[in-house]
Amino acid sequence: MEIAKNWKDYEILDMTNGEKLERWGNIYLIRPDPQIIWKEKTFPEKWKKANAKYIRSSTGGGAWNYKNKLPESWQIHYKNLTFLVKPMGFKHTGLFPEQAVNWDWMIEKIQNAGRPIKVLNLFAYTGGASVACSYAGASVCHVDSSKGMVTWAKENVAASGLADRKVRYIVDDVVKFVSREIRRGNTYDAIIMDPPSYGRGTNGEVWKFEENLPDLISLCSKVLSEKPLFFLINSYTTGISSIVLENLLRLNIKKGGNFSHGEIGLPMTDSKLILPCGIYARWED
Repeated sequence: MEIAKNWKDYEILDMTNGEKLERWGNIYLIRPDPQIIWKEKTFPEKWKKANAKYIRSSTGGGAWNYKNKLPESWQIHYKNLTFLVKPMGFKHTGLFPEQAVNWDWMIEKIQNAGRPIKVLNLFAYTGGASVACSYAGASVCHVDSSKGMVTWAKENVAASGLADRKVRYIVDDVVKFVSREIRRGNTYDAIIMDPPSYGRGTNGEVWKFEENLPDLISLCSKVLSEKPLFFLINSYTTGISSIVLENLLRLNIKKGGNFSHGEIGLPMTDSKLILPCGIYARWED
């Protein structure tokens, strides 16, 4: 497992009974997590720090319960990267801090490439990976079906002082966009994707992970450049093994290089407990 252990503005303070207590800068949030099945609190006193808690509804969804009035949004930093976070519907904050392990890996790959790198970031959300790749010096094509998430990504890029970098923002269904890129003859040196378990495109196109991911990877293999650098798949879909993602890459990338797969996680401060947070598979030159 790769562990995102280099944060200063984020940490898990405790975990118990389906919930985690987190620090986001100077704001403390309690959010649900189904992986936390143990009942014991390690640091009971720390839970008093919470400014807000996300409470699930018995009928689905949920809502935030605020102990203190919070800013509408605030910034947190990871090394030289800056991100805007805020409590959203369905427990999210707009950032997945465990992805820092992938950001570090991308930055190193791009900075050590010794040549200009074009990155295609699909299901790009609020742009964590786009910010990292832009910081490393790559030109980035950021694609997501949500206009609001793409706007947020622009704000994250600007917050990191990268507004003058080459980032192309696309609001579109990823399958349709990649298909058009194939017809246009456009290619990319690196591809990143974080496909949801289920979703809808800009015009209501239905996305189902198990049904649609193999075809999308096959499409994406056709927009890889003659000398690609990497292909990264990240997933939070329950029941899918990371080796399945690696198998899909192996079936579609025939350029040599190295394949790998695994889990990513977050450490709990002052503890040996680790929270598993997703899986990945990578191909790299």
